[in-house]
Amino acid sequence: MKRMIVLWMQAILFSLIVSVGSASCSTDDPTLPTQPEPEQPVPPANPDEPGVDDNPGELGNNDNPDDNNPMSNNLKISIGSSSFNATLEDNATATAFKALLPMTVSMSDMNGNEKYYYLQGSLPTASSNPGTIRTGDLMLYGSSCVVLFYETFSTSYSYTRLGRVDNPSGLASALGSGNVTVTFELQ
Repeated sequence: MKRMIVLWMQAILFSLIVSVGSASCSTDDPTLPTQPEPEQPVPPANPDEPGVDDNPGELGNNDNPDDNNPMSNNLKISIGSSSFNATLEDNATATAFKALLPMTVSMSDMNGNEKYYYLQGSLPTASSNPGTIRTGDLMLYGSSCVVLFYETFSTSYSYTRLGRVDNPSGLASALGSGNVTVTFELQ
């Protein structure tokens, strides 16, 4: 009988550990239904496809001819035939993100309000809870999950701000549903 109780308690402990450790780039209110979160990052788009980096998001992969202009915080986000101008923050996280640019990645959809991509390395963080996510916010969840939000909503999660789309009108329709290829480059 004691052995069964011990096994039962171990099973409960294991379930708690697994459920706590499965947090991902979730940005929605935890009380609302969410889509299943992937256990691993979604693989990038077909590397043979034109315009897709061989090693997107890899730290130190900088093919940017404008490296000599570290002051530029103007970002261009291209999605299909649409492009959006964004302004990067003046912080260590955005500076490290700029060092990765240009990069083309396949971003996955979550909760019908964000697209996300896991970088291959970590960026410095200074996360805080913004309270409200706004359409066009570009954030870092944890130290390696880049998130582009296309809906405004309240959140209890913490992020490090990377930047913001200057005029997010049309961003949601450009991103669509499901995975989408997105290019981030300095202007």
